[in-house]
Amino acid sequence: MSEFVQTRIANRTGVITLDRPKALNSLSLAMVRDLAAILGAWRIDAAIDAVVIGSSSDKALCAGGDIRFFHDCGHATPMGGSALLEDFFTEEYALNHLIHFYPKPYIALMDGVVMGGGMGIAQGGPECRIRIVTEKTKMAMPEVNIGLFPDVGGSYFLARAPGQLGQYLGLTGLTIGAADALYAGLADLFVPQARMAELKELIDATPGAGLRAAIAAFAAPFAVDAGASTLQAQRDGIDRHFGAASVAAIMASLEGDDGEFAHKALAAMRQRSPLMMCVTRELLLRGAALDVAGCLRMERGVVRHNFEHGEVLEGVRALVIDKDNAPRWNPASLDQVDAPMIERFFAPVWPAAAHPLRHLD
Repeated sequence: MSEFVQTRIANRTGVITLDRPKALNSLSLAMVRDLAAILGAWRIDAAIDAVVIGSSSDKALCAGGDIRFFHDCGHATPMGGSALLEDFFTEEYALNHLIHFYPKPYIALMDGVVMGGGMGIAQGGPECRIRIVTEKTKMAMPEVNIGLFPDVGGSYFLARAPGQLGQYLGLTGLTIGAADALYAGLADLFVPQARMAELKELIDATPGAGLRAAIAAFAAPFAVDAGASTLQAQRDGIDRHFGAASVAAIMASLEGDDGEFAHKALAAMRQRSPLMMCVTRELLLRGAALDVAGCLRMERGVVRHNFEHGEVLEGVRALVIDKDNAPRWNPASLDQVDAPMIERFFAPVWPAAAHPLRHLD
């Protein structure tokens, strides 16, 4: 195990604690491997009836993948051909698949920052998931901000958000809180942060087989405390704007809306990678027709093309390395993005029989 992933067993519940607080629990390759090994072993362990994943800090469950690692590996060989980079995404997406189909209750304590790769380790499938948010939850799929796209299964779970909410979240990369996460179907229960210590005590005291019911009962009185959903209030406008036929049409629609919500969405999109917004829109459209394994295999090919193109390397440089917040996107403007550019991101990288995620079902 790496130093950043801790485990213990309490009352037939396996508890995973991410402990890399200075990096907001950003996932390294070693952490991905630890999680896969732990969950793989507990999956078939008759002494484990449920799994909980949380953090040693209330600031974040997980802020995503370690983007400094992406940048360093991406520059290790021409245009991102690092073996470690390849391993990271293959193994991370396989972990996301394992979590989605986990055969036991999988409880994610989504307190604080939960973004990108953090969403991937929190979004269990409908048969296993118990996703708990607090008033301090800051949730996003912000990948377009660094020239990437909503991966870790985002093409699956964003595509299945109500109406055009997935397109809104994917194209703007903006952060939402507890009420919006619940409305978008990205969380299940609300617990005030001040009661999280009590919830953790309940988890330790309750046999794993009874944990789902116990947590639901504990959270029930707090359901009204999550507050009103902005996404729900803005739903009609979101569906109208983000249901347009292209990213350019979406932005034109937003330009015609005088509301503050539309203005904020448009301002965000003007800062994002034009190419990756277009790729993201297409990714979510395709993801709506694919199963989980199909979405992850699609994402695996798109991420390879992305690093070969170099957009994410430039985004990370601007945001994290040089911190000039002035990415030189390629192409620089939306009107320079054409259909063949977008289509190239979805071209097969491997024969089906050689795809690194070919074994997922």
